[in-house]
Amino acid sequence: MLEVEKPADMAAYVGQKIGSSDWVLIDQTMINKFADATGDHQWIHVDVERAKKEMPGGKTIAHGYLTLSLLPMLSDGCYRIKKRSRGINYGSNKIRFTSPVPSGSRVRLHQTLKAVEPIEGGVRLICEASVEIEGQARPALVAETISLAFD
Repeated sequence: MLEVEKPADMAAYVGQKIGSSDWVLIDQTMINKFADATGDHQWIHVDVERAKKEMPGGKTIAHGYLTLSLLPMLSDGCYRIKKRSRGINYGSNKIRFTSPVPSGSRVRLHQTLKAVEPIEGGVRLICEASVEIEGQARPALVAETISLAFD
């Protein structure tokens, strides 16, 4: 894991892979809780019995937005700014859900720092994020994310 003292120190790592997270299990309980939180109960996510018969691989799949919502947590395992007053998710320039995440899969994040831009009181970090599914060549998600880190 990359560790730097202050937000501006991230500029030294532009163009580099800044880390990979630990693996996280995406199980049916997590998928069901996300469905409840968002109101998205489409059968491909929550109907285990129907998925056994009708889904490729016979399993439900995680919501794409569930995978996306894990980025802040997974990012904490990629880098750390020791002297940061606060961090804010600012948005994304591009998000693609490139492969479904079957229930019972493990995923992890790989991040590359694309740019560091000074802002008042801190920096804007632009990262390329790729969420790997264990045992699969194609990632679940690729995104260009933006966050703010303040001194």
